[in-house]
Amino acid sequence: MRLASKTYESADIGSVQELYHANGWTDGLPIVPPTQDAVEACLDWAMTPPETLVGIEPVRAMPVTAEKLAINAVMAGCLPMHFPVVLTAFTAMLQPEFLLHGATSSTGGCAVFVVLNGPIRREIGASGTFNALGNADRATSVIGRAIRLALINILEVRPGGIDRSTIGHPGKFTYCVAEDEEDSTWLPLAQHRGMPPEVSAVTVMAAGAPRQIMNEWTTEPREILETFAAEMRANLRHYSLHAGNYALIVPKQLREHLQVAGWTKADIAEFIHERARIPRREWADVGKGAVVRDRGDSIYPALDSPDHLLVIAAGGPAGGFGAVIPPWLGNKSKAVTMAIGACVDCEPPKG
Repeated sequence: MRLASKTYESADIGSVQELYHANGWTDGLPIVPPTQDAVEACLDWAMTPPETLVGIEPVRAMPVTAEKLAINAVMAGCLPMHFPVVLTAFTAMLQPEFLLHGATSSTGGCAVFVVLNGPIRREIGASGTFNALGNADRATSVIGRAIRLALINILEVRPGGIDRSTIGHPGKFTYCVAEDEEDSTWLPLAQHRGMPPEVSAVTVMAAGAPRQIMNEWTTEPREILETFAAEMRANLRHYSLHAGNYALIVPKQLREHLQVAGWTKADIAEFIHERARIPRREWADVGKGAVVRDRGDSIYPALDSPDHLLVIAAGGPAGGFGAVIPPWLGNKSKAVTMAIGACVDCEPPKG
């Protein structure tokens, strides 16, 4: 296998780190040296030649090749078995509806939220339980980090350059979760979004920081979901009135109350769609009265459609907690779900 990237010689691991930091090739943390053997191992695992064009960033027409993506995956700490997820996630991000350039250059400071579904979660040891949105396991940590490093090094998304984030949030280091499919009666997110059963898939969403909620004082589904809806209404007041994809993280304690009562993800989405909306006049309550003008009675929903809600079963087994993950800027960027290592809409062979 012949790689096209420039190579460097270094005396020791410390020199490697300083080389990468000095050139702005890291996210501020140490990296794993991307040796030729390690990069080739990732490409071999994904059965992808190094020159394969993963896609082209549509605004600046910047190509993304499998080789460059594999280099950044190794730097992030990925094993070869993690690379197909990184490859698919970046392919999904390059779809026009994701609006990658806008999401990565905005002052709003979003990060790429990644959700894993299907058998690949078990194969790579991705956990959807304790500390699901934190450092839950090696796989989700390094996959999320690989996405950020690839943005930095392939598409030049560096703070103060392309990345114009005013504040940003910690998800810019890594923002990846595996759904807890085994301990849930709900359809996995990918299947809910049209993927066939047992197909491994990844969903990407341009997202703000998670907003944690708690409700341990009821088992009634509507009351539990009202707490989630209230947090979404707060986001409409405090951040933006634009509707878009929101994600709900529902851990086991709250999830079981909903499931015992027979609530599906579709039921949850219908309820949230109706409850997560505010009149524009409420902006006056949070210091934004100057923009209410004569439209105070206009109603703004968090979701244009129930289908825009991503409901994810994840989190530890105890605690009446959950999280709302808001969109970057409404529906300007749309979540994208893509199968890993499979073509789900290909024409069958003829003859």
